[in-house]
Amino acid sequence: MPHILAIDQGTTSSRAIVFGNDLRPLASAQTEFAQHFPHPGWVEHDAMEIWESVLTTAREAIKKARITPDQVAGIGITNQRETTVVWDRETGLPIHNAIVWQDRRTSDYCHSLHKDGFEETVTTRTGLIIDPYFSATKLRWLLENVDGAREKAEAGKLAFGTIDSWLIWNLTGGVAHVTDATNAARTMLYDIVKGRWSPTIAAKLEIPINMLPQVKDCAADFGTTQSDFFGAEIPILGVAGDQQAATVGQACFKPGMLKSTFGTGCFALLNTGDQMVRSENRLLTTIAYQLDGKVTYALEGSIFIAGAVVHWLRDGLDIIEHARQTQELASTADPEQEVIIVPAFTGLGAPYWNPDCRGAVFGLTRNSGPAEFARAALESVGFQTRDLLEAMQADWSDDTRPILRVDGGVTDSDWAMQFLADILGAPVDRPEVLEITALGAAWLAGYKAGIYPEPEEFAQSWKLERQFDPQMDEAARDQRYAAWKRAVQATIEFGTGA
Repeated sequence: MPHILAIDQGTTSSRAIVFGNDLRPLASAQTEFAQHFPHPGWVEHDAMEIWESVLTTAREAIKKARITPDQVAGIGITNQRETTVVWDRETGLPIHNAIVWQDRRTSDYCHSLHKDGFEETVTTRTGLIIDPYFSATKLRWLLENVDGAREKAEAGKLAFGTIDSWLIWNLTGGVAHVTDATNAARTMLYDIVKGRWSPTIAAKLEIPINMLPQVKDCAADFGTTQSDFFGAEIPILGVAGDQQAATVGQACFKPGMLKSTFGTGCFALLNTGDQMVRSENRLLTTIAYQLDGKVTYALEGSIFIAGAVVHWLRDGLDIIEHARQTQELASTADPEQEVIIVPAFTGLGAPYWNPDCRGAVFGLTRNSGPAEFARAALESVGFQTRDLLEAMQADWSDDTRPILRVDGGVTDSDWAMQFLADILGAPVDRPEVLEITALGAAWLAGYKAGIYPEPEEFAQSWKLERQFDPQMDEAARDQRYAAWKRAVQATIEFGTGA
């Protein structure tokens, strides 16, 4: 029986999952890696540590599945997006730590691009806005701040890639310098209308085009692994950024379908088909997936801090030992207290796009304690998701609020999902298979390998584990959301000195 190995390289850990020919997960392995914070607002990863963690977990998953490497028909890769790696083509070594998508070090440069009136050019071509979130300004920072980097780049000696490109380069022994359309679309360098790197944007940011990888469909031939890594050569056949892979895994193949992934951050994608919807509400126009040369577009809302606020309770405040404790604590919180956490630890994402403000807590009383903090942390995920869906509804011009398909670590909490349904006033569907991102990557690879079904048949295999229906009355819902909006506005005003 053929199998598929899915590599799910995330912001805080790397996972590998072996899927059978029936799309069921058979075995998995996972390992965390270090987070580096050299300055306030800066976030880095050791790219070599990421590569080693991926290789280790992939080998372990294959071993646990009790299969031989020649039984793996293909590899699918999904990855944290926007995180930027630059490496030497000759040595294969990174010239600096990877700069993570959460990193805000290029805020001042982004402000200068705004002042130059360059955002319209960026938005027209890429569907994005100018923000430190995306790869392009991170790449420019590396060229400007690493000794000798610009000279080497202009001489064609350096390669740029998001994490997928970095992993493929290593897996193929430096043979393939490639990416897929979804990851390319998150760099702020890729023209999603013409389907190519934008020479206009690259020239403005002084980025040599020769650094950039070749762009392929999400299901394509990305190269073959060296045999000494797994004991056999394995083709890499599927690649998608984590949020796009989740969109595929949730089988959101029809226009109007909506998914939201709650990991470190929260990312909602609305399939808009072949229609490129230009947002008037500070959402992103992006590529949902690209199959057989055909692009499917999406509207996306990006929240920087979702599950990470729970990690903050654990690692920063030492309130909890395990993430699962938040559900029990939240259920015991004092209902008369209205504590609100605005988790703008690295600025605010959509629809505010304010990189300068920082997190805040409102409504503290003498009796506020761990339970109230836990409840406020989980509620912040729901409030931010409503922000996104309100903006999406306005852009999509559809009066009916779609059912939301959810996945990611936070969805394990029934309490959080019930509050999400309550504050949205709409059903929330949690699937049977929670490894949705890895499933999406696996399906892409298996589809290319010819062992997994066409999209329509794959969509029929999606199964509901539980639907959460709203129970909060409309008046309470509106009152709670209005309080959230006031808290966000106060956070922005404090952060900007307004």
